[in-house]
This record gives sequence, structure tokens and C-alpha cells, in this order.
Amino acid sequence: MSAAGAPEVITVGRVSVDLYAQEVDAAFTDPQTFRKSVGGSPTNVAVAVARYGHSAAIVTKVGADALGDYVVARLREWGVDTRFVGRDESALTPVVLAALAPPEDPQIIFYRGPAAPDTTVTVDDVPESDIRDCRVFWMSVGALAQGSTADASFAWLEARGRRPDKDTVLDLDYRPSLWSSVEVAREAAQRAIAQSSVVVGNRVECDMALGVDDPDAVADELLARGVRTAIVKLGGGGVLLADAQSRVRVQPLAIDVLCGLGAGDAFGGALVHGLLSGWDLERIGAFANGAGAYVATQLTCADAMPTAETVETIISGGGTKGGTA
Repeated sequence: MSAAGAPEVITVGRVSVDLYAQEVDAAFTDPQTFRKSVGGSPTNVAVAVARYGHSAAIVTKVGADALGDYVVARLREWGVDTRFVGRDESALTPVVLAALAPPEDPQIIFYRGPAAPDTTVTVDDVPESDIRDCRVFWMSVGALAQGSTADASFAWLEARGRRPDKDTVLDLDYRPSLWSSVEVAREAAQRAIAQSSVVVGNRVECDMALGVDDPDAVADELLARGVRTAIVKLGGGGVLLADAQSRVRVQPLAIDVLCGLGAGDAFGGALVHGLLSGWDLERIGAFANGAGAYVATQLTCADAMPTAETVETIISGGGTKGGTA
């Protein structure tokens, strides 16, 4: 913890109980068995950051139910600070079902109800000093979509602003079902970009936010908007990282994909680790790419977040095909 009491990292947004079908290439219409875990992109990022030994807290809410108890208990087991995980008496903890059909882009069904608990966060749920003082503030675009959480999130982004000694990271985590239209999502994303020092997303998400999907054009646009570091995830094409001084492309690793859902969140947690460690773009990109590749070979997201040693092993081996990771 910092001297002021704030965690090193605060993430904001979705949380859920995720049920992963264990049968590869089986659709929801087929017989399936499921494995339970914790999910929600910013929640997974907090788990990944804690896995690297940093203090990380998630700002979210769960229902006052047994699944909410499960989420809080698992987060604590993983070392995530749960002081900002609230309880909503009026709604149930969301559930997400995933089918590995296909593994690289699983089918997903959200059961969130009309007002999921994680959309009811307010500015009073977190001291503004903690928002200002944490070294990395991670905002998911999904948190800007609905309810009082959206209002609180914009207020926190504006209160924190762009500061040279700290990072505000915007994850262009775009789930169309959360938004009334892509135009509304784009307006919110651009408002948040104006307060962010690091922006990360895949090509589809960048197209949502900016109306362009060419990686270099995306980087140019984000840097022109005042972002210090622009990161475009290219899936099987690796990743592009850019700042005012340099532009780095990291090539993909050779892996056998089991479930592509958690790769981006693992990438995000590793990115935060690199920022906290003061690494350059090339090292951040290689490490984050390795973390994402590893989790893509695992069934679940939060449970599968790797240690730094595991990531280094998969990088040194060039992936998992024929390797030892």
C-alpha cells in the first residue's frame, strides 16, 4: 500500500460468475458440463495485477446472494483488495455462460438483469483521494455504459486527469449488449480518452471508439488526442504499441488456443505490471503478449492468471506448441 493508504492499482467495472463449458467446439444446443470461475474484464485485470505482487482493488458491486459471497471470497484468496466491492440488495450477481464454439472466439450469454449490481456504484463508494493517489487507475469502457457507475466513472476520470507521474488506463472493452448504439459508445469512449494516458483495445474496439481500425492510424489518432501510450491488440497478429518516441510491433507466439476470453485481461494485467515496473514499450509488449498467450491456452480467466515466471517461460519457449510452458 502507498503511504496515503491507496492501493497501487484500482480497476472499475464489471464482475460476474462465469460458467465455462468444458467441451471444445460444443455449442449451447449440445450436451455440456461447466466450470465455475469469477469474471468481468476489470475484475480479471485486478486479479492478474495481484498475481504479480502488486496491491490491487476492484471497484464494483455484487448481489447480496451466495454467488456474491463466492466472488468476494475468491478475490480475497487471490490477494485482491475487496474494500470497494459493495453489495446491492436489490439485484442478483450476474452470471455469464461461455461455450467454446469456436475456442478462439467463444459464444457468450450474459445474464445481468435490468440493472446489474456493478452498474450501481456511486462516487461515495471510493474516497476521491484513493482515485487520485493510486499509481494506475484502470477504467473499462463498459463501466461508462449504464447507471450511476457511468456517472461515477466519468467523475473519477475528470478528478484524476492526465498526470505525468501516474497512469490512467482506458480499456476499450466493448460489449455491444451494454450499449444502446455504437454512436453512444463512441461518444463515451472519446470523452474518456480525453482523460486517459494509456489506451488499449483490439481493432474492433478501436473502430468503435475512433471510426478507424488500421493499427497505425489508430495509434496516430490516439497520440494526437494526447494519449501517452497507444496499444492495439491484433489477436493472431500480435500487438502494436506506440508513444511519441517509438512504435513497436510484437509478434504472436505459437499456441494452441483453448479459450480466447481471458487473453485480453491477462494482457491488461501484464501491461499494468510493466507500467509499474518502468519498462519500455518493447518489454511491456513482449511480456503482455506472453501473458495473453498463456491464458488463451487455459479454460478460465481469473483462475488462470499467470505468475511472472510462467510468462517468462512461455516467452522464452516461443509459445506452448512444442514447448514446456
